[in-house]
Amino acid sequence: MKKTILSKVKKLTSLLLIGLMLTSVFTGCTTTKADSSNKKTVYRTLKEIKKSGKINIGVFSDKSPFGYVDKNGKYAGYDVYFANRIAKDLGVDANFVSVEAANRIEYLQTGKVDIILANFTVTKERAEEVDFALPYMNVALGVVSPSNKVIKKLDQIGAKDEVIVISGTTAETYLTKNYPKIKLQKYDAYAEAKTAFENKNGVAWANDNTEVIAFAKENKGYTVGISSLGDNDTIAPAVTKGNKTLLKWLNDETKALGKESFFHKNYEKTLVDTYGADYEEILVVEGGKVK
Repeated sequence: MKKTILSKVKKLTSLLLIGLMLTSVFTGCTTTKADSSNKKTVYRTLKEIKKSGKINIGVFSDKSPFGYVDKNGKYAGYDVYFANRIAKDLGVDANFVSVEAANRIEYLQTGKVDIILANFTVTKERAEEVDFALPYMNVALGVVSPSNKVIKKLDQIGAKDEVIVISGTTAETYLTKNYPKIKLQKYDAYAEAKTAFENKNGVAWANDNTEVIAFAKENKGYTVGISSLGDNDTIAPAVTKGNKTLLKWLNDETKALGKESFFHKNYEKTLVDTYGADYEEILVVEGGKVK
């Protein structure tokens, strides 16, 4: 009886060891790194991405003209145009992953995407959680409101009024920190915020100035009363914290593309119909060099 029990224990131990060995084999295709908060971040190195033949890029699917799905069901926009060039120069296919503002960092840290190219504004707080590559666009915050009651200063907003923002954006962070008395109505997705604003759920919508300017131009009855709020910032690609090989490649790629005026061509292909030629030199950052 004892021999039988011992025999079963040995068999179970052997099976457990085999299972652990198989697990280590199948998880060996990604790099896992523990950060200071004891959380594990997962990413694929440049070599691993090239070997796989595919790069996973997080973009918006509902945020025209930067990242959206067109009438043919294909991803399009300023960020997507850049993403396609990245994939081409890497010699791999681009796999687009739809993201929302609030989950961009999470998708990087959990390995769901290799790069975020979703109108991602560079901030000190975000730079503690992800690594930003060189910028490719300038941006500031803006506020759009109905033309019959234009908000030109934030002190026009009453105690009972609400301002629409998208969760996880710099607009939410800025207003929460600098104007804590202003009530915010928060939405996870760009489309949800847009619908709520059109339904007059808030007196104004605060977002990147590029977005509110585009909204006002595309929709009659709205005016951008505040075109620049807070600091002038930049938009840049982001990779998982510690993914040095991919970060270096992205920076080298951005510099190289600058020599052929790639980002100006991108603007003229994807943004000029929305903003016109007057905004090109203001918005475009060429080759990672901010003027």
